[in-house]
Amino acid sequence: MENVHILTQRISARGEFLPFSAEQFRNNEPESVHKLVSELQTSLIIEDVLAIYVGYAKQLLNFSGVQFKSNIGVNSTSESDLKQTPYSFDLHIAGEYLGQLTYFSKYPLSDAIEDKLLQLHNALLYPLRNALMYSRMLKLATKDALTGLNNRSQFNEILKQKIENCHRFNRPFSLMLLDLDNFKRVNDNYGHKVGDEMLQTFSNLLNSSIRGTDSVFRFGGDEFAILIEDPKFTTNQVIAQRIMKSVKCSKLMAKHHVTTSIGYTLATNKDNENAIFSRADTGLYKAKAAGRNCAKAF
Repeated sequence: MENVHILTQRISARGEFLPFSAEQFRNNEPESVHKLVSELQTSLIIEDVLAIYVGYAKQLLNFSGVQFKSNIGVNSTSESDLKQTPYSFDLHIAGEYLGQLTYFSKYPLSDAIEDKLLQLHNALLYPLRNALMYSRMLKLATKDALTGLNNRSQFNEILKQKIENCHRFNRPFSLMLLDLDNFKRVNDNYGHKVGDEMLQTFSNLLNSSIRGTDSVFRFGGDEFAILIEDPKFTTNQVIAQRIMKSVKCSKLMAKHHVTTSIGYTLATNKDNENAIFSRADTGLYKAKAAGRNCAKAF
C-alpha cells in the first residue's frame, strides 16, 4: 500500500491533529467498523490484512507507517517511514499473544485517538490470528522442522519452475546433492540428540556457503540438495570447496570425523526432473566411490 500524505485538521478542544476524514468516520463509526470486519475476512495473507486495516486506521491517525512484529517475522506497510515517533500496542486474543502493532507518526497520540484505535484492534484480532495461523501452516508445509531448510516438497516445486524457465527462457542452473559421511555411526554411537545437532550444524554451514540466489533443501536423514543459479562448473566447484572447508573447520563435525560427499550437474534445455536428479545422484555416487569427502560432477 502506498504511503499517503493526508491533510489534517486541528480540533482546538483537545489539540488533536486528525485527518479530515476522521469526522466522517466518527459519524459513521458502526457502519465503518462493520465494513472493516467484512473486508478483513477476505484474505489470509498477513500483508493483505494489514493493508486493509491501515486503510481504515489512517482515517483516525496521521501516520507515516505501520509495523507488525510476531514470532514469524516483521511486516511493514510499503514505503513506511519508521523514523517518526513509535506508538506500540500488544495484541492479545483469548490469552494468546499475537504480536506488537506499531504506528509511526509525527503527531501525538491522544487518549481519544488511542481509544478509537483500540476499537479497531478488536476488529483486527481474529482476521490477524487467522492469517498468522495460515502463514504458520504454509511454513510447516514447505520447511523442514529440524533444520528450517526447505523440504523435499518445496524442492520439487522449485525444481519444476527452474526447468520450465530453462526450457522457455534459456536460464540454465545446476543441481548439487550432498550427504554426510559417517553420519549413521554418530547416530548409532551417540544417539539422535547428537545426530540432530550435527544436522543443524551442517544446515547452517550450507546456508553460509551459498549466495542469496541459491536455495538449500533437506530431503530427510542426512540428504541435502542445493539449486544453484550460476550454470558454470567453476561456480559449483567453488561452492563445494567452501562447504567442505566449513565442515573441516566445524569442531562438532571434526570431533566425530564427519565429512560430506557432493555430486552436481548442470541443467540443459532438454532436461526433466528425473534426468537432472539422476545425473546429480550419479555424481554423488562417484564421490562416495572415490573415497568420500570430495565433490564430483556428472
